[in-house]
Amino acid sequence: MSSPAPQHATIQGHVTYRPGDGAPLTIPKGPVEVTQAKDSATLSWTADNDAAGSAALPKDQFNQYVREGKIQLHG
Repeated sequence: MSSPAPQHATIQGHVTYRPGDGAPLTIPKGPVEVTQAKDSATLSWTADNDAAGSAALPKDQFNQYVREGKIQLHG
């Protein structure tokens, strides 16, 4: 079974993720790639300093950000 192709999206609002037990971190506004799994969505981006970033969000949280317009999916 192959993994789903990434979707392109844009972060347009305040979107955070929690790495492990740490404090929530903000995903920078701008383009991201989204790979969705059954129970989560993984967002990948390149920061202003060319550093790669990645975050996994629970599916419910990801869907809420999309409904609120904070993440805009393309295609």
